[in-house]
Amino acid sequence: MVGGNFDAIKVGTGEDLVTLTRWVIAQQQEAPEATGDLTLLLTAIQFGCKFVASKVKQAGLINLLGLTGSANVQGEDVKKLDVLANDIFRNALIASGKACLLVSEEDENAMIIENPNQRGKYVVTFDPLDGSSNIDCGVSIGTIFGIFKVKDEANPNITDCIRSGRELIASGYCMYGSYCELILSVGNGVNGFTLDPAIGEFIMTHPKIYSVNEGNYKYFDEPSKKYVDQVKQKYSARYVGSMVSDIHRTLLYGGIFGYPADSKSKKGKLRILYEVFPMAYLIEQAGGKATTGTMDCLDLVPEHIHDRSGIWLGSKEDVEDLEACYKKA
Repeated sequence: MVGGNFDAIKVGTGEDLVTLTRWVIAQQQEAPEATGDLTLLLTAIQFGCKFVASKVKQAGLINLLGLTGSANVQGEDVKKLDVLANDIFRNALIASGKACLLVSEEDENAMIIENPNQRGKYVVTFDPLDGSSNIDCGVSIGTIFGIFKVKDEANPNITDCIRSGRELIASGYCMYGSYCELILSVGNGVNGFTLDPAIGEFIMTHPKIYSVNEGNYKYFDEPSKKYVDQVKQKYSARYVGSMVSDIHRTLLYGGIFGYPADSKSKKGKLRILYEVFPMAYLIEQAGGKATTGTMDCLDLVPEHIHDRSGIWLGSKEDVEDLEACYKKA
């Protein structure tokens, strides 16, 4: 269930440590049909996370803070680390030879890998640096990713992205803060891995609150307002402004995260392919639930690669309370 669904390994006690690489290989060995392609793709993502983590730590020393002076396809100001993180993940995924189509928050168009010698069978959607507006003040930020399998390996195209979140085969995020943690699901639960900088490896490691941006409360629809008023009586409010940080806390402690559509953002603010889908997948794998208020988030089908949606996710009981408010509206 959401709030503690992590296998714990006592680091430093002499017990056998499980690295992310070892864990992924073990998952591969348990699947007779596995070819090792997903293992190699996840290894590339793991490398990208380590690389970005090192640059985040150095950002203030090597002039990586601040704006580039340009805006991305979303109309948002681009930070220097946004650009670097995007390049790191794009290059790592292409070099893996296991991806065929990439969708990034920072790129207006999907990237189809044309070289057949570098092309695999996976579609990867990613936000290279979620919460980047917080970079300069040192708040935790992160990378979010989702993985689909291409429909036709010989002909990857944009329709491979316009699909339901139910077709995801894996998703995860990496949080860069006081420590670096990677949370991953390949369809059989959720596991968390913490980067040990001494050995350069992610090691498997591991009171009820809710996470909602009340700064937009006055713009919420009535069911959302009613639910927030109800939940204030039970839980403490926490909101970081970095989706990775907010979801990480919700996964560990339970509760609910909300960023609903409102009168300012009719469809919502979060991007479906590389924010809503991966996080909803993780939450469901951990025993929780993700909804727009009126439908399960994983049942959405985006109209285009940067389409948006509102979202509520967290412990199943809390989300069902929220859905009850919409049913009464």
